[in-house]
Parts: sequence; C-alpha cells; structure tokens
Amino acid sequence: MDLFAATPLQLVDDAEGGIRYWPAFAGEGEAEAWFRALCEGCAWQHQRRPMYDRVVDVPRLQAWYPLDALPDRLPLATMLARVRAQVPGDYNSVGLNLYRDGRDSVAMHNDKLHTLVPGQPLALVSLGGTRRMNIRAKAGGRALGIDLEPGSLLVMSHASQLTHEHGIPKTSRTVPARMSAVFRARPTAPPAEQGPGEPERRRDGRGRSFTPVRPR
Repeated sequence: MDLFAATPLQLVDDAEGGIRYWPAFAGEGEAEAWFRALCEGCAWQHQRRPMYDRVVDVPRLQAWYPLDALPDRLPLATMLARVRAQVPGDYNSVGLNLYRDGRDSVAMHNDKLHTLVPGQPLALVSLGGTRRMNIRAKAGGRALGIDLEPGSLLVMSHASQLTHEHGIPKTSRTVPARMSAVFRARPTAPPAEQGPGEPERRRDGRGRSFTPVRPR
C-alpha cells in the first residue's frame, strides 16, 4: 500500500477530525476514468438563483443523487466504497459540481448545519483539472489555499463547518474542467433549504426551475 496515499495532510484540527487532505486517494488512470464517466453520464443541471433584484446563473453545473438509488452507468458506488473505507460515515447523498473553466466558482461558505447530520464528515473527491480551494477561519486571519489535485480526497468534519468557510475562487488562468463529488450524511427528512452546491427542493414545474444541459 502507498503510505503517502494513506497519510492525510492535516489542514484544520478539531475534535471530529478537522479538515484533512489525501492528495493520492485514487490513481491517475482511475481518476481519469471516473471523470470521463461522470462528465458523460450525469444528469447535469444549470441552476439560476435570485440575487438582490435579479436572477443570476450559478457559475457551475450540478448534479445530485441519493446513495440508495445510484445509476449503474456511473462509478459513484465504487467511489463511495473507497470513501467509506478511508473515512467511515453515514453518507446518504452525493452532490457533484462541474467547473467548466476558470470563470466557474463557488463563493466562500460553510455547509448549512441543518442540512447535515451532526458528527458526520463531508468527503469531497476531486477529478479533472487542479483548482485552488481557499479555507478561512470565521474568527479571522489569512486564508489557507490548497490545490485540489485530480484523484484527491478532502474530508471536512461537521464541526469545521462551524469554525471555517471554504470556496473555489475564479481564476483568469486557462484551466481544464474540474469536478467535485461530495458525499454527505443528510437528515432523513429533507430540509426546506439546501446548502451551496446542493439542489433546492422542486415542488412543481414552476418557480425556480432547473434547465438540463450537457457539459461543455
């Protein structure tokens, strides 16, 4: 076994494990195969959200699946088994984000606590191109930047969502498409509001609708 792959980099420490990073969670060929299969097979959605007095595009594509009903055509079950072997948890949903180029991003945020099961980790698998994630303590101070490599795993504790924010900033550099697959433990009863990177509940075909698109 590759000892480097088994030993995480501790980015933030807390009683629940903090924020840890495994740069070599999956091999290069396997990570590339996962990326291609998910690009081609996911039901990607293009979401629009109200912001102040207008409606704007969410700057990334998204897809979501419950873990008890994963499509056979996608490698998510294999990825889930690997995640559970590395970091056990009661994961029951996966949210995917596709950052098509440097203009796609996600603002600094923490996952909304009422959408998570207390004490359970969030496991983020990165695929495709490398993108910088900023992690910043809510108490202040300089942000920590970590380059999320393809095939890497970033795990954040539930407790870290109280103390830290994270985000993927825009970049003017030419960068390849990058994807994240985030495995979470959600409450059994779905909340009325989801966190960044997760879908709003669709009650009918009106109001805030999602337009399916194919990734560029």
